[in-house]
Amino acid sequence: MPETSLKSVLVTGANGYIGNAVARAFVRAGWITYGLVRNQETRASLRADEIISILGSASDKTFVERSANQTRFVFDVMVSCTEQISDYVPHYNDTIALLRALAKASRKMGIRPLVMFTSGCKDYGTTGLDRSDNLSPHTEESPVNAPSLLAARASHAIKIFDHTDLFDAVVVRPTTLYGLSGSFYGPIFDVATKAAEKGVLELRADPKSIMHGTHVDDCAEAYVALAEADRNVVKGQCYNISGWRYETLEEVANALVEEYKIKDGVKHLPEKKNAAVDVVQMLFGFSQWVGSEKLRRDVGWRDKRQPFSEAVHTYRKAYEAAVAQNHGNVQKIQSFVRTADAGQNTGKQ
Repeated sequence: MPETSLKSVLVTGANGYIGNAVARAFVRAGWITYGLVRNQETRASLRADEIISILGSASDKTFVERSANQTRFVFDVMVSCTEQISDYVPHYNDTIALLRALAKASRKMGIRPLVMFTSGCKDYGTTGLDRSDNLSPHTEESPVNAPSLLAARASHAIKIFDHTDLFDAVVVRPTTLYGLSGSFYGPIFDVATKAAEKGVLELRADPKSIMHGTHVDDCAEAYVALAEADRNVVKGQCYNISGWRYETLEEVANALVEEYKIKDGVKHLPEKKNAAVDVVQMLFGFSQWVGSEKLRRDVGWRDKRQPFSEAVHTYRKAYEAAVAQNHGNVQKIQSFVRTADAGQNTGKQ
């Protein structure tokens, strides 16, 4: 049989929620997969998933310098899956410096890498409610209109295209993700648990609010599809990643009521003006429909996992298992939620 040339990928933040899913997806697809992590204690979990761990970070590029005369850290694809929301620009600048340093090393070996830079669909802002007049999805052509918390990300992500002297680039904008350790859908289960004890699920958002999520493993497969696509088609492009249909808050709330046996069902309360940030209520009330037809057309990606409301029991059990294991991503999101009203948000889903 003819030999095939295996390709290599580096995923930054490979122990994070998105990063770990992306790295595992590349392993399944047969790529030589490296994961960049900043903590020694997280390396064992990567090795268990057959991800080659590298100790370092965007702000600690000593591993690049140590390997200046080696070919080990030469990558066909680099995937950026880290951010610092509350202090976005310094971390972004560090990330760009890292990507450029690695791209220079790859160029010496005759490789022009593809960089996939992760942003998010909330950069577009909200759409109307379900069945509202003139409702249409956000597409890649929609102007960015991010909430203030995400304004720096929205304006800086596309600057990755300023570095085509060293690499080709794609900007990836996933919707809010669910599944496994839960990400920002995880605290929804915590809210439902408390509601079951109280007997009513109180929500400060319109029941027609659109919740358009995507399973994290489906999202990860989209990254692989982009990496394996015709480079001339995808380079220089932005791609949304979203599930085949959106759900409404009413659907999600009703599924939670049934799953948790909440006696008095759902009670919709008026929104509080000038209230402290409530991450879960913001997720419920951030009505957004996101189109992903461009991704489906260009690379043939299709999501396969059930929408959140249709398999809420499965996703609940996965989250509860992650909580029982003191999963690092659960702890990160819980910390984000606790500190949101103090303006200390630093998490990445």
